[in-house]
Amino acid sequence: MWVKLCCLLLYFLALFVLARVFEAVAWYESGFLATQLVDPVALSFRKLRTILECRGLGHSGLPEKKDVRELVEKSGDLMEGELYSALKEEEASESVSSTNFSGEMHFYELVEDTKDGIWLVQVIANDRSPLVGKVHWQKMVKKVSRFGIRTGTFNCSSDPRYCKRRGWLKSTLIMSVPQTSTSKGKVMLKEYSGRKIEVEHIFKWITAHAASRIKTIYNSEHLKEEWNRSDQYRVKIYLFANLDQPPAFFSALSVKFTGRVEFIFVNVENWDNKSYMAEIGIYKTPSYILRTPEGIYRYGNNTGEFISLRAMDSFLRSLQPEVNDLFVLSLVLVNLMAWMDLFITQGATIKRFVVLISTLGTYNSLLIISWLPVLGFLQLPYLDSFYEYSLKLFRYSNTTTLASWVRADWMFYSSHPALFLSTYLGHGLLIDYFEKKRRRNNNTDEVNANNLEWLSSLWDWYTSYLFHPIASFQHFPFDSDWDEDPDLFLERLAFPDLWLHPLIPTDYIKNLPMWRFQCLGAHSDEEILETFPDSESDSDSENKEVFSSDRDVLEDDELSTFQGCSEGERRCGVEACSCASHYCHHEPCGRKARSYSSAGDLEPDWSAWPSDMLHCTECVVCLENFAKGCLLMGLPCGHVFHQNCIVMWLAGGRHCCPVCRWASYKKKQPYTHPQPLSSEPPS
Repeated sequence: MWVKLCCLLLYFLALFVLARVFEAVAWYESGFLATQLVDPVALSFRKLRTILECRGLGHSGLPEKKDVRELVEKSGDLMEGELYSALKEEEASESVSSTNFSGEMHFYELVEDTKDGIWLVQVIANDRSPLVGKVHWQKMVKKVSRFGIRTGTFNCSSDPRYCKRRGWLKSTLIMSVPQTSTSKGKVMLKEYSGRKIEVEHIFKWITAHAASRIKTIYNSEHLKEEWNRSDQYRVKIYLFANLDQPPAFFSALSVKFTGRVEFIFVNVENWDNKSYMAEIGIYKTPSYILRTPEGIYRYGNNTGEFISLRAMDSFLRSLQPEVNDLFVLSLVLVNLMAWMDLFITQGATIKRFVVLISTLGTYNSLLIISWLPVLGFLQLPYLDSFYEYSLKLFRYSNTTTLASWVRADWMFYSSHPALFLSTYLGHGLLIDYFEKKRRRNNNTDEVNANNLEWLSSLWDWYTSYLFHPIASFQHFPFDSDWDEDPDLFLERLAFPDLWLHPLIPTDYIKNLPMWRFQCLGAHSDEEILETFPDSESDSDSENKEVFSSDRDVLEDDELSTFQGCSEGERRCGVEACSCASHYCHHEPCGRKARSYSSAGDLEPDWSAWPSDMLHCTECVVCLENFAKGCLLMGLPCGHVFHQNCIVMWLAGGRHCCPVCRWASYKKKQPYTHPQPLSSEPPS
């Protein structure tokens, strides 16, 4: 996960650098930057009209270029980036979709239950023609869609009862606007009553109703009162301009940010005394001023802060985001990070997509699960202060120059999705190249695996888990036993009881603790060897045969790391203990151990034992006492056995302790030893 996160951060850094390169190239070719101001006098009439349409200002009654230019200047400064975006938007011939309502419930769900948007619906009465023709309606849809206004058509023939109840007896236009200034408030429906059925007149009607929701200030006394008033709104944006009504994009944003940001229009057209504007720092008009508890911010001075709906929408979202905005952002980032697995994973193509699907499902599930407690905590009343401090942090960080660059880059790449996808693919291919080179240097075989080989190994893993209940997690795929012995499947079918035995890997055996059995005050090796001069040679030859047989058994069970102790360790007597299979058949070994124990009657050296092992002197598998130097092995439950005895026990498929039946691969709470008894012999 951390590798994918680092790759994603590296990709964002590459996008940032690439955007700066594009700006440098544009400056070198054209001699201007996106933030450079444009003189409206040098623009043609068509370009000036395009700017007014993007800002949402009517120009139908302005035939002269001079009047159009003055209206552009009154609405705000024009930058090269805004002009470029407006011309590109006009050239794009994309058709905007319009909703066709199927009935009352569909209309109520989308229009009346939507509290943060504007709808324009054309109602077609029974056996009547629509009020706006098809061609003009398409122009209307394209014009209003620039400002986030959604459109639809309701044919009364699909639900005549609802039309009668509403009073829609003739074809008309319906506009839905939130009635109150609170979030999720009521929605009111307004019917078009104009006589002229033209696009410009209908658009004026829409903008007039949308602008009526914005608080308008006409004199300096009212401005002073409003500026010094503190209410529920922590963020306010003021438009100081010499206009009859605010632009359509400003009115549309006031609906979109209902309950979060208050929009105020200050009409300075007939002001004689502007001294108070100078007191609060407003020296020119038009000006877009953002007022927050932290201070005043002049919109339009940084990169990407254009006088348009899209630019101001991203600016306000970064300052006053909703929970849904943060969730969508986290969803996009998590999925971009998950798709990095397609390039990091090496091997077969099918393997890459299988891992990708698994990663996408895991990451999205974890994201949704992690958001549930966050939404619950945000509903608690005593977290309001935390919420306010979080918004304050957003406002501080997103009014910096770096944040303006990030917003400008976001708007640039979102308007050019092909460039975004191609750079992401190129970045992924570079990651794939370096990852493949790194693994080849490490001699990893999975790089050269093809689809057929990986599918075969995946099938082996699936069938093994299908016929064996999962008892422990392990990496897949692994080699199946059925490739070596096809009769194993028939044997499983013949004995259904074997299907219930879990398939447990034996790798854990090598991690079990091992040590040698030692005694306190033991006799020297020479004295012990003199006690048994005759049986030494017989024991050596017999142990060699037993060791050979044990080695063959362990090799069959693929336990090469536990093939048994060396021949020197298996020699019976003082130096070692020898046990084969599940019982110790070496009579000389038994006689030696008993003779040694009875002769010396020595106390074992418990300090050499692991702290979580139980103290004992006998192996319950072979029923023989531990002799000095014998190799021992302990299980998680604390019971101790001869190493060879317990390895053969576990290799036979009995993955539990012979004494307490505790699973040999599961950890258990460490055993606390009692206080040791006195080692003095009884009198």
